[in-house]
Amino acid sequence: MNNLELQKIANEVRKGIITSVHSAKAGHPGGSLSAADVFTFLYFEEMNVDPKNPDDPDRDRFVLSKGHTAPGLYAALAQKGFFPVEDLITLRHIGSYLQGHPCINIPGVDMSSGSLGQGVSAAVGMALAGKMDKKDFRVYSLLGDGEIQEGQVWEAAMFAGFHKLDNLCIMVDNNNLQIDGPIDEVCSPYPIDKKFESFNFHVINADAHDFDSIRSALSEAKATKGMPTCIVFHSVKGKGVSFMENNAGWHGKAPNDEEFKVAMADLDKITEELAKKEA
Repeated sequence: MNNLELQKIANEVRKGIITSVHSAKAGHPGGSLSAADVFTFLYFEEMNVDPKNPDDPDRDRFVLSKGHTAPGLYAALAQKGFFPVEDLITLRHIGSYLQGHPCINIPGVDMSSGSLGQGVSAAVGMALAGKMDKKDFRVYSLLGDGEIQEGQVWEAAMFAGFHKLDNLCIMVDNNNLQIDGPIDEVCSPYPIDKKFESFNFHVINADAHDFDSIRSALSEAKATKGMPTCIVFHSVKGKGVSFMENNAGWHGKAPNDEEFKVAMADLDKITEELAKKEA
């Protein structure tokens, strides 16, 4: 898939994020938007997954360790065809299967997550199981940069590095903001790359909003043997929506009706710009 097609899908994913969070009047748009391009690349180019056979035992696995950014995952899964895009507006509604954190009963979701640190731990277990069963599938897990303040993350990293789980790719969405502000002011995890290297990871720094950079990083991860990989994706919280970008206040807040209109206008403008490029 070419980069323009990926950009168009990613913009639709961002529209799905804004639409679902606005409809729910709750949710986490900032970190969902910063990871939208990574979600898009994973599901539309990188991973071996099939919406028609979501439980294929040989499929690649993805665990959203920063489970509060479920709106981004749901929007990508809907675009891929795991469930109807129209269902996104039921986010967090009573009776909806799309609740605030991913649940394993949702088509395409491989692990219930949300308690920070536990998702990546499950991903490490999946990778070990793949090795023990001599399977070729790969396991991907996306963490928040605030999430890696959790000690359990490093227990999982130590285990993965010790067992040389080269079928595991951990990705950190490094947008530098968490609910209380800049991560380096709350409880700095920097330098992230050096920390993962010390746990016997191959580490790659990449641009979370450049599909060539994403493609190169994931290709390098797949080619790495004898050790797990961590990709530090440098991103912009709230990417694509003017008033949300680099604003910690949008970590866990839904736009009101007026803000929703502005956000969608921003994304519609991107749609128009991409259409001009296509022409």
